Amino acid sequence: MAGWHDQAAAAVRCEWGPVGVGAVPAEVVVVVDVLRFTTAVDVAVGHGLRVHPYRWRDASAATFAASVGATLADGSPGAPSLSPASLMSLAPGSSVVLPSPNGSTCAVVAAERGAAVVAGCLRNATAVAEWVGERSVLVVPAGERWPDGSLRPAFEDVAGAGAVIAALRASLGRSPEAAAAEAVWRSCADDLPAVLAACASGREQVARGWADDLAVASAVDVSGCVPLLVDGVFVDASAP
Repeated sequence: MAGWHDQAAAAVRCEWGPVGVGAVPAEVVVVVDVLRFTTAVDVAVGHGLRVHPYRWRDASAATFAASVGATLADGSPGAPSLSPASLMSLAPGSSVVLPSPNGSTCAVVAAERGAAVVAGCLRNATAVAEWVGERSVLVVPAGERWPDGSLRPAFEDVAGAGAVIAALRASLGRSPEAAAAEAVWRSCADDLPAVLAACASGREQVARGWADDLAVASAVDVSGCVPLLVDGVFVDASAP
């Protein structure tokens, strides 16, 4: 990837999806997939679960879950899903596999590049920003996928990315891309639940009967959890 994509002149960077992770290096990568992967990770890790991200939502996910002795969150009868409420049904200390072609893929790609990888969302934006400190950081709105497989920039992810960026130290310079995400966040922060419910992904959540998950995802700074990917597992970096 050409050097002009790297946003290296600023400590705070922002780029979309897995390809963006590969194009923009940083010491820390914060993946933001508000509906629902990183919100689910925050809730699960805060509940004391060990979360294994998995890139594919297919039959291989069950094989992987069995190999690591974890419960697969695929929404099958009796199993949890990406719904935070369903993950709370698991006992603290349990391991769970969360398959996600968007957020999980971004996390795995970032880890392969040697970055410290954190799951960020609206719920833990300030906690994540405080943990980043003075390090260079790439905040990645994961986005969704159109039926043809191309990236669909998702409003909730750029807003969530902007919330993290807004909470980072003012001494850290923002790239134009990061400043734009922060501006999106500031434009909707005062009316966030209504705006999220009205965006495309929010309407999908309601139509699928997941309005409760939308409410969980819309809660800002209610979590002090910092889910850090360590040896392929998200654990709470804020824990003593």
